[in-house]
Amino acid sequence: MKKILCSTGALISKYNDLDYRLIEPLSEQLGCDSFEFMMYRAWENQTDEIIHTLSEMNVEFPVVHAIKHIGEQISRGDKGDFDNALGRYEICCKVAEGIGSKKIVVHLWGSMPSDNHFENNKLMYKELKAISDAYGVDMLVENVVCNKKDPMSRLLELFEAYPDMNIVYDTKMAAFHEQIARIYGDDVKWLWRNGHIKHLHINDYNGGYMDWGNLAALPIGAGKIDFDTFFQFIKNEQYNGDYTIEATAFKKDGGIDTDMLNRCFETVRNRI
Repeated sequence: MKKILCSTGALISKYNDLDYRLIEPLSEQLGCDSFEFMMYRAWENQTDEIIHTLSEMNVEFPVVHAIKHIGEQISRGDKGDFDNALGRYEICCKVAEGIGSKKIVVHLWGSMPSDNHFENNKLMYKELKAISDAYGVDMLVENVVCNKKDPMSRLLELFEAYPDMNIVYDTKMAAFHEQIARIYGDDVKWLWRNGHIKHLHINDYNGGYMDWGNLAALPIGAGKIDFDTFFQFIKNEQYNGDYTIEATAFKKDGGIDTDMLNRCFETVRNRI
């Protein structure tokens, strides 16, 4: 337990043509324990190739991050959106099973439709959960930013309907709503103590309240989150799960700032 992962989304993007084959050579320059594999829509028809290629790497992928667009489709709810979202999610679960991942992160809502019609998102939870269960993967709902309420309120609504739900807690997403301190409240400590928080995304944030122009995932220390208090709190709560660093690592010349990522890994390692 307590492994430090790097999101492949920090390394693989349009800047390097979404070439997931770069993960293994980049892993040799990185001091993380393993990786959280970020799925993209562009790969929907390449699942067999992805599974084969990643399985041949000397790299572990304990977590898959499902295609983010799934949450937007569920939130939008136009004709065909729900079926398309479920189909995309099953593709992601197939990849997770194929590469040996035990957890899958899902954005249950997203983009501008966000949580405006949250009844849709709540209903679709059980449909997604049934798919991930069929593939033997633990579904983790992320505290994605909202534009009507806030992530913690929405998670608590979901827990009322699905008390066995598990989540991934993202520091940047919480800070966007000025909710970092909310997770310390006595009324939500059961999330930690009952083991519902299965994974953490560690990123800094340098914007104000719901500052949509500052949603970039920053390295620890580049924003205003009080990580001293955060890490002390989760230590006191005896959190024993894993951590993923998502800080965007692309330089202006298109290269990868492996030094920055390694500093993030080392910072987390020293605090846990």
